[in-house]
Amino acid sequence: MSQQDYYQILGVSKTATDSEIKKAYRKLAMKYHPDHSKGDKNAEEMFKKVSEAYAVLSDKEKRQQYDTFGSTDFHQRYSQEDIFRNADLGDILKEFGFGGKGMRFSFGGGSPFGGGPFGGHQRRQAPPKGSDLVYELPLTLQEVASGASKTVTFQHQGRNENITVKIPPGMITGKKLRLAGKGEQSGFGGPAGDLFIQSRVVDDPVFTSEEWNLNTTVTIRLSESLLGTQVSIPTVDGGELSLKIPPGTRHKTRMRLAGHGLPKMKGGEKGDLYVTVIVDVPKKLTSEQKKLVGELSATGM
Repeated sequence: MSQQDYYQILGVSKTATDSEIKKAYRKLAMKYHPDHSKGDKNAEEMFKKVSEAYAVLSDKEKRQQYDTFGSTDFHQRYSQEDIFRNADLGDILKEFGFGGKGMRFSFGGGSPFGGGPFGGHQRRQAPPKGSDLVYELPLTLQEVASGASKTVTFQHQGRNENITVKIPPGMITGKKLRLAGKGEQSGFGGPAGDLFIQSRVVDDPVFTSEEWNLNTTVTIRLSESLLGTQVSIPTVDGGELSLKIPPGTRHKTRMRLAGHGLPKMKGGEKGDLYVTVIVDVPKKLTSEQKKLVGELSATGM
C-alpha cells in the first residue's frame, strides 16, 4: 500500500482528537466497505487505506511513533501485521451490520482483507508472538536536546547484532522506541517479538533534569545580591543566555527561563530552564570590609 499520509486519508488534522479520528473512520468505512461497493476495486482499496490509517492513529503508541518519525521511517519499523495487530474494528463495523463483535484483522492469508473478517471464514488462532526485548540506552542531555544516531549492539537469535538507531530530540529517561521483529523468535512459528530501546539520561556536570525541564545554579557575591547584576547562563545546546539578577535577590532564589529546556517529542514545544541563585556570603572579612559593613549597619541596613 502506498505510504500516503494517514491524516490526509481520514481527512483530519494532525491535532485531531481520538473521537474526531473515530468519527472520520466511521464515515469512510461506511462509504467504502466491500458490502456496500461489491466489485468496486477502487472502493476496496480505499477501505484498506482508511482501515490502516485508523489502526495506526487510534493506537496511542503507534500514533506517537508515526508523528515522531514520519511515514517512511514508520513503515520501516512496522510491518502490515504490526500495524493491524490488536486493531479491533469490529465494534465500529458492527454498527453498520458488518461482522460481529471482536472481529479483528487476520494475517494468516498474507492480507488482512483476503478472508477472515470480510470473507466470512472462521479466523484461525494465530501462533504466539516471541518475547520482547528491552535495551537500555544511555544518552547525554545534549543528545536528548538535539537527537542523535546511536549504534546499538544486542543479542538477537543467539548472536550479536549491530543496528543504527535514530534517536529523536526529547527522548528523556524512560521513553521507548520500538523496533518491530527484533526481539526473541517465537517457538511456535509465530512472529518474532520486538526490541524496545529505552532511554536513560546520564548525569551532567552543569544541569539536572526533571522530565523536559532543566535546572542549574549560578553563584553571585553578596554585594551583587544587594545591588543586582547581570550574569551569563549556559544552555544545553552550548550557547549562553543573559540573566538579570534584580537588587535584593535572596539566597536560593529560583528563576525561570521559559522555553530553554529540553524539546518535547511532539508538538515542537520545549521545557524550561530553572536557575537557582547561590549567594556567596564570605566567612572572613578584611579590615576594610568590616569597616564598610559597620558603616552600612549604622545606616540601619
